[in-house]
Amino acid sequence: MTLLALLFLLALLPAGSAKSRHLPKASISSPVFGPRQVHGVLGGSVTVKCFYPATSVNRHDRKYWCKESGSRCVTMVSTNYVAPSYQDRVSLTDHPEAENFQINISALGLEDSGSYQCGLGVNGRGLSYRVTLTVAEAPPVPEAAELFYVKLRSTWTVSCSFGPETADMKRYLCKKDKEGCRTIVNSYQEIDDAFKGRALLTFEEPLGSFSVTMTQMDWEDAGLYYCGTGEYGSGGKSKELDVFIYEDKNFPQLKTTVTGTKGSSATFECLYDPLKKSTTRIWCKWRVQGCDKIIDNTGYVKYSYEGRVAMFENPGNKTVTIVLNQLEAKDQGFYWCMSNELKEQQSSTELKVVDGEPGLTGKKEVEAPVGSRLGLTCSYPCKYYSYEKYWCKWNYTSCPVLPAQDQGLPGPSATCNTSNKTVVLSFDPVTEEDEGWYWCGVKRNGLFGEVMAVQLRVAAGNDARHSPELLDVGDSSPESGAVPPGGAYSDAEVRKGAAPESSDESHGSNTLALVLGPLAGLILIVVTAFAIVKYRQMKRSDLVSVGSYRTNISMSDFESVRDYSASNSACVKDSQETPMGQDEFITTTDTLESAADTKKAKRSSKEDADLAYSSFLVTSDSIAQDSSRGDSTVLDVSPKQDQV
Repeated sequence: MTLLALLFLLALLPAGSAKSRHLPKASISSPVFGPRQVHGVLGGSVTVKCFYPATSVNRHDRKYWCKESGSRCVTMVSTNYVAPSYQDRVSLTDHPEAENFQINISALGLEDSGSYQCGLGVNGRGLSYRVTLTVAEAPPVPEAAELFYVKLRSTWTVSCSFGPETADMKRYLCKKDKEGCRTIVNSYQEIDDAFKGRALLTFEEPLGSFSVTMTQMDWEDAGLYYCGTGEYGSGGKSKELDVFIYEDKNFPQLKTTVTGTKGSSATFECLYDPLKKSTTRIWCKWRVQGCDKIIDNTGYVKYSYEGRVAMFENPGNKTVTIVLNQLEAKDQGFYWCMSNELKEQQSSTELKVVDGEPGLTGKKEVEAPVGSRLGLTCSYPCKYYSYEKYWCKWNYTSCPVLPAQDQGLPGPSATCNTSNKTVVLSFDPVTEEDEGWYWCGVKRNGLFGEVMAVQLRVAAGNDARHSPELLDVGDSSPESGAVPPGGAYSDAEVRKGAAPESSDESHGSNTLALVLGPLAGLILIVVTAFAIVKYRQMKRSDLVSVGSYRTNISMSDFESVRDYSASNSACVKDSQETPMGQDEFITTTDTLESAADTKKAKRSSKEDADLAYSSFLVTSDSIAQDSSRGDSTVLDVSPKQDQV
């Protein structure tokens, strides 16, 4: 028997410890919440507000107010009932849209003091909250704490005002604990480490007013707070705040931490009510002294974030998606989603930037001339093979998707090939309006994933510095249907309704131009040299009129004449030599006369040749001078020929 009892106790211990370990304090109690204490004056009136989760069942369930009496709780008023002793001085009003109901009690008497419960359903079933009512005979009475019914993981905002005389004093928010009141945040830019990135103090109008916002409210954030001026407990003004945390199963749970890789991107989600079109959605980076606005839904984008951040609204799930790319180490910190109307929908997310390689890769800056063909390429890893890929052009309000072609689409039996996983956005031709930021990204089930940003600069004419990686560059022998990065595009690849040509033609035309250019220059040089040579030859040949004929006489002809005269003299000498054998008897006198005649004839021939050559030089120089002056007159040298 003892053993069975021991086993029973051991079986109970884990359940009890598990309950205390996993269930927060606020969840152990009822989700109904009200004031801890209510103070009233004799003959006066009080109003008690009780909160409840606005589920469909709770909205239509019975609400009640009862007074504790021993182990019982006697109903004073309920949805359709009023106790006889409270007729005409107690009422209950339900406000389901505000998630609360109110009890108003008038003509207070001292007997009204005691412990009460406000609740839902049947008395004593657990959906209730205990309230202590104290009736004083005369004022003053303590000021009641302001109640805040806050959803788990949502945002709490409180506004405090103590008059313009406190404008120069320190303002603070502290939380009550056993040792006093722990400072959460103050106007001296001091903040508790546990609330960094979560709490923000803001000055408001009128003078002396301020507000404190806390995001990502958790179970341990429930309790008593004080907002005030000066120092708590040192004579300054303060106000008591009672915060209750409850869980709403329908409230979306957003990520509190996002991790991104350097050079890559990060995605954040914010809540908003799509029915309220006037609501301004703001995304900012938290700082101790305030929240630095980066982007909003009206078209504002901070200058240093142009091309880096975009806001996408998703009315279907009542969220706004923020994408921040080109991550750097300095981007690490806390980012807030804020709204000018729905305070509880504000949220904060911590961004952590780690080292690593981005999944999407490609040229980040591209410059192209107007009228050229261009392809922006974006390569993705195997892990994104089944994701939806897209290109979009960034603007101040969104990033509209553009038609692009995904190479290496998965087939029935396709495997991930790392060589052709590229998404191409083509331009044919490039125009000045195409300049700007372009994003390549991936999606899955409608959720935004990684993004890569590319800045395109468009230059007029030949002022652009071509990017060989992207401008008209393709494989010399691409496979059929394949699109080389930054080069050719198939007919399925459309930009503004135009289908670009193949890059093989572009590549071939570029190669032909590179070959024919130098060849044409070489031919031009050869032709020019040949013309110069011919001109010089023509210049040396002069037109001469001899008698009634015109003929071309060159310098070589006159040199031939001179040589001929000399050779003729030699021939005469040879012809006068008689072989010894026929005329054996030759007198000395004949020999001497023959020699004298030969010498005389040789001298006469040489003089005639020299005279003819001198006449040619004169004529040749005259013709050259006339031709250099452009004179077409023909020089007549017939008298000299006669003399010769």
